[in-house]
Amino acid sequence: MPSALSIGFLTPYSGVYPAWSAHLVTGWLLGMGLDPLRQRTVQFTSEYTHMGSARASVDAARKLLFFNNVDILSGLISYKVAPDIIPLVENAKRPAFFFDMGEYIPHFPYLSPDVFYASHQLWQSEYALGKWAHSHFGDGGHLIMPLYEAGYHLHSAFREGVTAAGSTRMSFTVLPYDENDPKKMELDELFTKLAKDPPPYIHAIFAGNMGTRFLQKWIQSGFHKKIPLLVNETMAYDDILEDIKHIDLEIYTSMMWMREDQRKANQLFVKKFESTAQQPANIYALMGYEAGLIWRELLPYASKKDWEAVKQQLRTGTIEGPRGQKNFYPASGFALPAANILKITTTNNKINKLILDQGAGMRYDAKEFEMIHNESLTGWQNPFLCI
Repeated sequence: MPSALSIGFLTPYSGVYPAWSAHLVTGWLLGMGLDPLRQRTVQFTSEYTHMGSARASVDAARKLLFFNNVDILSGLISYKVAPDIIPLVENAKRPAFFFDMGEYIPHFPYLSPDVFYASHQLWQSEYALGKWAHSHFGDGGHLIMPLYEAGYHLHSAFREGVTAAGSTRMSFTVLPYDENDPKKMELDELFTKLAKDPPPYIHAIFAGNMGTRFLQKWIQSGFHKKIPLLVNETMAYDDILEDIKHIDLEIYTSMMWMREDQRKANQLFVKKFESTAQQPANIYALMGYEAGLIWRELLPYASKKDWEAVKQQLRTGTIEGPRGQKNFYPASGFALPAANILKITTTNNKINKLILDQGAGMRYDAKEFEMIHNESLTGWQNPFLCI
């Protein structure tokens, strides 16, 4: 009987989604057609990487590869950390298959033939929303974010979308960070400024409960429904809005996956995950499920430890998943996701979604994004939402 396929999983902490890794792994096994509770085909070994820094991730990767001797290295990492891990992967001559939310626009000064990326491509969502915002509300929008969110490319991708639509001006506010009170959110000065010179729209990018608190303050400010509020995709997920769905809320966002999507492949995923996990399907479960669809095809090669065949398939393979096509190797050109532009309202403890438009994706290596990489040589190492 062949031994189980062992997957080492780099696992950072997320205060926003504490159960993200359990959901992702469950989704991965379901995508492979395996029963997460009874299967013996795949064995996951998790290694804690704290907030996902380069040092913690490299130490964990080294342990998994050379002490645990795992067949495949996986987990949630930032693109900023990948260059530190790649030498270990290439030395081990086994494949690495990493996940990320897409907080950075991908940039590969060196593209390893052994490393593959399952990205949610959040930046694509921002790009589509920016393009729509300018064409729908006009020029001169105002973007608000805390210092943490400003360390990623989400605002840059939004700005690029706005520019692509013909914008010539946009205002930014990065809220001050107080080391003694990291959760402090001082908005009075900003709200005074907005009252004097209201922009055509506001775009807010906040992570976790900071986003919920911002929405509460926005409603109290008097601007609600007077200035259109656009929010980052992660602020509008059902489980985040659950805490404030009793409030009369009206926001706009862009989303690349919706639980309600009626296509057959999506409803199959939702049904499988929710009947197994007894929890609503979410973005991490989806990312895992998409990975499972490709690894289901790779299993015959992986079980024989034929890593060259596995890697070759990953370089060219595409799956047809719950939200359409998806592939995992940058050189083959990441499949461009479609983003739905939504108007979301909450009434009577219900979340209502209306699709207004559909935004187009943009190739990650488009020349328009070169400036973003040149401007942003630094950035946070921890994956987005790992705070």
